[in-house]
Amino acid sequence: MTTRKLASAAALLSLIAMALGSCAVHPAIRAAAVQEGLASYYSNDFQGRRTSNGEIFDNRKFTAAHRTYPFGTLVRVTNLDSDEQVTVRINDRGPVKPERIIDLTYAAAQKIGIVRSGLGHVRVDVLEWGKRGSS
Repeated sequence: MTTRKLASAAALLSLIAMALGSCAVHPAIRAAAVQEGLASYYSNDFQGRRTSNGEIFDNRKFTAAHRTYPFGTLVRVTNLDSDEQVTVRINDRGPVKPERIIDLTYAAAQKIGIVRSGLGHVRVDVLEWGKRGSS
């Protein structure tokens, strides 16, 4: 490999390292990119109220509450009993009950089949991180 190619490769690797090093997601959060646990869904009492990020809550949209993921993070929620999946965007904080890992809107809960029971054993996979400063 020529000196010019080596210099180009080193510059490219340096840029990649800088980009990864300045990633907007805290390392502790990034480590939790996959979680398993209980999901629940919001009651209709929240319809029209503001979420933690300031949006108006709409139970017909595919959004969710998570305790730590930055707002705007896209996650895939899989019902581990049925393999039904839904993609939601984090726009609120919760759930309040410590044994639960995510609160879904009614639409999202319906899509993965947990409306009847109210709870579901799920896996949450981060698809795309939101901006850290927006948490």
